[in-house]
Amino acid sequence: MDRRLLMLSLGMFAIGTDNFVVAGILPGVAASLNTTPSLAGQMVTVYALSYAVMAPVMAALAGSWPRKRLLVSALALFVVGNVVSAVATRLDVVLLSRALAGLGAAMFAPTALGVAAVLADPARRGRALATVTAGLAAATALGAPIGTFIGGFGGWRTTLWFVAALGLASMAGLWALLRDVPQPARFTLRERLAPLRDMRVALILSTSLFGFGGFLMVYTYAGLVLHRATGGDERILAALLLVWGVAATAGNMLAGRLVDRFDSRRVVAIGLAVAILNFWALPWTGAHLAGAAVALTVWGLIGWGLIVPQQQRLMKIAPQVAPLLMALNNTATYGGLAASGLLGGLVLLFVDARYLSLFGAALIAVALALTLLAREATGGREDAALPAAGPAGAR
Repeated sequence: MDRRLLMLSLGMFAIGTDNFVVAGILPGVAASLNTTPSLAGQMVTVYALSYAVMAPVMAALAGSWPRKRLLVSALALFVVGNVVSAVATRLDVVLLSRALAGLGAAMFAPTALGVAAVLADPARRGRALATVTAGLAAATALGAPIGTFIGGFGGWRTTLWFVAALGLASMAGLWALLRDVPQPARFTLRERLAPLRDMRVALILSTSLFGFGGFLMVYTYAGLVLHRATGGDERILAALLLVWGVAATAGNMLAGRLVDRFDSRRVVAIGLAVAILNFWALPWTGAHLAGAAVALTVWGLIGWGLIVPQQQRLMKIAPQVAPLLMALNNTATYGGLAASGLLGGLVLLFVDARYLSLFGAALIAVALALTLLAREATGGREDAALPAAGPAGAR
């Protein structure tokens, strides 16, 4: 295993942990800062919005920066943001520092994926992307529980120091190991944004938006959806979510191998079809612990297993601006997360929670339709690369 890919994966693990761990420390944050849990919860909102909005902006503006400098600078911002949060005594300072950490994450994640694609042989690109993305998937299974566990001993500030230490370790590793990444050609901002006018890009990004909107709608309200299986016991729910997280990590790595052997669009289409059936059956399989565990295993394998094929589809269309497209795909995914919470909350006003997965299945069905449309709309040539514009010069 290339140690550079492992350092990139560690950085993604830090970013994912920072995103998912906050839910477990909110009561401590609220008590320490003399505020309400709902206001403290805006730590998640600010971080996610900063990440989602700034990822494509920074990918476009910093497209010609040296990759090593960009990655190290991004992690430096991320670490500083978490350190400031860990020592802050006012909520407004915490929220500003969360925005700074989100900016660092936004600069790092798409760049890391682009560098992984460059470092790998074309025949093993899928596995390289999966290795880096595995850090994000593993954060859901391990990072958040570990961070919450640490916070139980030293308080919520200790958790953020832990996240900062992860980012610092990745930054040091990349500074020492990442030496020979090819310098990207310089393209004007207009040239870097040109792929956004391609219908295939719009359809693929929409697939991520609706697909992950459906997947994460159920995750956001998992405690309610799985209440019959857990009996309201948070320990059982935590165990089920751990099963989901482990399956997500495995699905991510499996997807890397699949896209190196098979057409990425077909992998996505088959995965979405299975996910629709799984979510359609969840109101009944989720009534019992064993059935819920099986359903969450399938869900984890497929849900996180779609990230790498989606990334591969975008990279084949416009490899010269891969970081920008990776950033937009991340924005679509986070957009699905934000929309899923809102839509799920509205649905629950009128429908029993056990049936929420049916509405998630409907969103996933839209994603499947968009995936099929992407091929039909291009005459079966979805993977045809756009002609690269001539570089504006070399730095």
